[in-house]
Order: sequence, then structure tokens, then C-alpha cells
Amino acid sequence: MATDVGELIRVERLTRVYGARKVLDGLDLELAPGEFTALLGHSGSGKSTLLRALAGLDGDVAGGGAVRVPGEVSVVFQDARLLPWQRVLPNVVLGLTGAEERGRRSLAEVGLAGRERAWPNELSGGEQQRVALARSLVREPRLLLADEPFGALDALTRLKMHRLLRRLFEQHRPAVLLVTHDVDEAIALADRILVLDSGRIATELRPGAAAGPAETRGVLLRALGVTGEE
Repeated sequence: MATDVGELIRVERLTRVYGARKVLDGLDLELAPGEFTALLGHSGSGKSTLLRALAGLDGDVAGGGAVRVPGEVSVVFQDARLLPWQRVLPNVVLGLTGAEERGRRSLAEVGLAGRERAWPNELSGGEQQRVALARSLVREPRLLLADEPFGALDALTRLKMHRLLRRLFEQHRPAVLLVTHDVDEAIALADRILVLDSGRIATELRPGAAAGPAETRGVLLRALGVTGEE
């Protein structure tokens, strides 16, 4: 199910305005095929706004600029957003026709083989997010957008989900944009890390390219305005 995006995903001079507040200010961004990118920034810095623009979910928001993405885009949110009146497999293949076997394979990939008939409320929070990942990947996206998908999970479950997401990424190779507040999560998962500030990309680095995890963490914390850490 691995897919070659073929072309860069491009955002050019993107502006988004809410009332009198300009959240994104002429932002330029390129996402490479098969690359895992993490996006950091303070609360309210525009991370989720950028993700919604890439997903085509902000048509009623004022602004301008150009967004070019592939036709196959999937989104994973912080909460799993499963339909409680549908069992697991119908949730995974929601909106698809004749995709039950693909849905079963996707559930097996996330470690939930045999849970096709379970109800969402019978699953733990981590299992629900696994279903959400299966639902995204069954569509074979060329761009996977993840908006703090592990923020509501406990620390141990989050680490397990990190390993799972990275493994699924290696198998499917979509372009990934992960929005997160967690510097360590970004370092652990991403090939490239961006810091959004004042509506634009203020910092860009690649973990391991020229520094170890500790130095990379320090650079990112300073970019986020966190200083004096002991």
C-alpha cells in the first residue's frame, strides 16, 4: 500500500484571519513525498489552522494564498471521533464501498485483528486511536495530517503509539505533518521539525543531521521561548 506522492506539497503565501487577528501571515511551506514533518508552536500559533487549510476544512475562513495537496488526504485528530453506534470495522471503512477486506488488513496493521465487531466504548483510549489510524491509512493517503493524536493518552500508551505510527509510516510512506506541543515527541518521530511563530515558519531543523537529541531539544526549546531549563 506504499505510495509515491510524486510532487511536493506546497503552501504559498498562506494567510488566515480570524476577526482582527492574523493567525497565518504569508506562510510558505513545502512537504516532501514520504517525509515525516513535525510542527511545533505555542497554543494559538496557528498549527491547527495550517492543518485545516491543508485538509481543505477552512473554506469559510478569511485569508488568501495557495495550497496544493494530493487528492488523497487523511486526518487523525486528538480524539478518535469514532461513531459510537457503529462497530469497529464499519468505522474504519466509513464512506468506502467494498472495502471490508482492506479494513481488516488495516486493523491487523494496528494490532487490532479480531476486534472488527467490537463497539468503540469497549476499547481503551489507545485502542480507539489505533482504529482512527486504521481508518486514515485504509484510504491509502499520500498526505497524512495528525493534529496532536496522542495528546489525551497516558505516557506509556503514547510511547507505544509513537512506535506504531513510525512503523506504519515506514510501511506506507505518505507525507506526514504531525502537529504537537511535545518537543520530545517531535524529535522521536520526525525527519524534519518546524517551529511556527507569528504566523510563519521561524525555525527548521532535522534531528540527527548535525546534533544529538539533547542539543536538538535545546534549540527547539529556545525557539519556543523556553529558557533556563535545569
